[in-house]
Amino acid sequence: MRISHKRNIQRKLHKQKPLLTNTTSAVNNTLKIETVIETAEIVDVVASKPIVASKSVVALTPKQQQVLDIVVNHTDGLNPKGIGLEAGQEEAKAAAWATGALKKLTEERLVERIQLEGNKVLYKAL
Repeated sequence: MRISHKRNIQRKLHKQKPLLTNTTSAVNNTLKIETVIETAEIVDVVASKPIVASKSVVALTPKQQQVLDIVVNHTDGLNPKGIGLEAGQEEAKAAAWATGALKKLTEERLVERIQLEGNKVLYKAL
């Protein structure tokens, strides 16, 4: 690798570092402000009304919602290819189509991932 090329890459990397630190500090400051505002609102609500436990609302994309509906309909579990085929995708692209939505749904704990032997996976609704 040429030294001039290395120097240019290093220069570009150093230019980006201040941007990232300013962005993260701004995000942290806004998060602190939002949490302070939220706690003040909660105190007012608690004083006037009894506490009611509610399930947190998760914003899902239409694709994620479609995948979740398919998984819920199959109580015994379904693999990503089966989910994609149920959604009307081509056989070659079915598993890849469903994988992104399934990853988000497992992070949100709406779907359970069950590892079978080898690389086989089933997804079940919780």
